[in-house]
Amino acid sequence: MHFSKPFILTAFYLLLASSAFSQKGNHGTKSAYTRTRFNAKLLCPVSDRSKYPYQGVGFKLGDPFALTYKIYLSKHFSLAVDVGKASSGLYNRYYHEKFEEDIVNDTLSTGASIQYLTNSVKSDWVGELKFLYAIDAKKISPGLQIYAGLGIQAKVTKLEYAYLYTREMMQSTVGSFDRNRFTAGQTTIVGIEYSYFRLPISAFIEMELFTDIVRDPGWQRFQGGIGLRYIF
Repeated sequence: MHFSKPFILTAFYLLLASSAFSQKGNHGTKSAYTRTRFNAKLLCPVSDRSKYPYQGVGFKLGDPFALTYKIYLSKHFSLAVDVGKASSGLYNRYYHEKFEEDIVNDTLSTGASIQYLTNSVKSDWVGELKFLYAIDAKKISPGLQIYAGLGIQAKVTKLEYAYLYTREMMQSTVGSFDRNRFTAGQTTIVGIEYSYFRLPISAFIEMELFTDIVRDPGWQRFQGGIGLRYIF
């Protein structure tokens, strides 16, 4: 994604700033006893390692924009499911390159030609299941985890192509056709998750590498986003 690097860096700095603010608020003028009671009641429950499993529901902004569910099975292992819509505008060039594959050329008359004009995405749904392994990064910041994993992603897209059809004698007309595209593949995931808040929420940033194994085997693309989950 064109915006991924500055987007991720900015979000990471915001998480670190939140960490500093949380710690300052927790350790300001309260006694040790008061701080202990305050933290135990108000910190995100993921901080309590003795009561797994936990669950989290929330949203992710990026590619895709999705609703997200995560179950924290243990200190290290978790499963996540994302369902939402791809950032279709990021795929315009790819769909342009696939125009020749999607169009039916065997109906052209002698001397006729078809020229790509544009494409529009009518729907673009994505579903993903991820298996994740996390390690504690409290030496960097309390409540911070670094995680990595593998996933399976499926995508269903409905496209409309617009084209210019030119016949003999340079007579041209504009036409369009629809195509349904289904693809699936594996994802490799890395990310960070931060849960040292005064509310039962966690914030996360992740990057993924998608590898198509169905429609366009071997084609790869980076995806990613930032999100929040309510933990219970």
